[in-house]
Amino acid sequence: MTRKNRVYQIYKIKPDLFGVGKLLGKKNKKRVFISLIHQNPFKSILREKRYTFANLMEIGKTNKLKVSKETNQAYTLVDENNNEVELDKNPEIDKLDIGDEIDVFVYKEDDTHTIATTIKPYAQYEEFAFLKVTSVNKFGAFIDWGMPNELMVPFSEQAGNLEEENWYLFFILKDEETGRLIGSRKVNDFVFFDDIDVKQGDEVDLLLYNLTDLGINVIVNNMFKGLIFRSDIHKNIHPGDKIKGYVKQVREDGKIDISLEPIGYKKSIDKNSEVILKAIKETDGFLKLTDKSSPEDIKQVIGLSKKAFKKALGNLYKLKIVAIDKEGIKLL
Repeated sequence: MTRKNRVYQIYKIKPDLFGVGKLLGKKNKKRVFISLIHQNPFKSILREKRYTFANLMEIGKTNKLKVSKETNQAYTLVDENNNEVELDKNPEIDKLDIGDEIDVFVYKEDDTHTIATTIKPYAQYEEFAFLKVTSVNKFGAFIDWGMPNELMVPFSEQAGNLEEENWYLFFILKDEETGRLIGSRKVNDFVFFDDIDVKQGDEVDLLLYNLTDLGINVIVNNMFKGLIFRSDIHKNIHPGDKIKGYVKQVREDGKIDISLEPIGYKKSIDKNSEVILKAIKETDGFLKLTDKSSPEDIKQVIGLSKKAFKKALGNLYKLKIVAIDKEGIKLL
């Protein structure tokens, strides 16, 4: 079941001609993904998106809530519709007064108990994250998501075997029966391959997650799937990194080619700068040369004159591609 179709099942929405059922006619609905069905003639207008009906408490998300009551053990927090949740007192929380607002993460601790906490997880509802598997048993796999209790990945949401202590990409969703958060490894169920709303040259948010022979796979803007080709990698990057990138092209299959530098960047990189970059990559991201190195050492290592080396190095430094210290040059 795709990310789109799960919405219809979880919220019991029957898509009408416009693909949104009766949702748009109601106020104060919680934030819901509405990626319209392929047959929808208006999907270019309404397509995937998160329709946000503000001010309601969102389970699985960080919420700004107001203190309405206080006991010896906890604060009662409310949203603007007076939905309540309890925040246990602890030494890390400053004293709160009635009417104060506080940002808290709200989630279901068990099938019936919803709580608030000031602890922030590594990922929230409807987000991708690169997380470590801590254990695997007969019930499923469990991952460290930054909370006191580990997050379960049911067998039905696994893609291939998950091994303890290994890191994988997961999508955070809600169990359809209990409303509790769970993880899923079925990446393609939760990315979109049509009506891509980014274009060539756009700056985008990237989550890196898988090295391949072609390069490294990325999640783009928490919505799409992309690839950085090895030939476009001029920095030290690793699975799990969250960085900025740029759309190189949107392919017909809905996948996105990504560049780590703005489009047109290569025009500002001369051949000597490329020589330095290649040498740095071949020495694991650090080259033991500086602008203080002798002409003989520079010539021997990379085959450039000192004058050409200093000019090219200065160019890379201005473009914020490298950093220079007294020991050498490293990729940023």
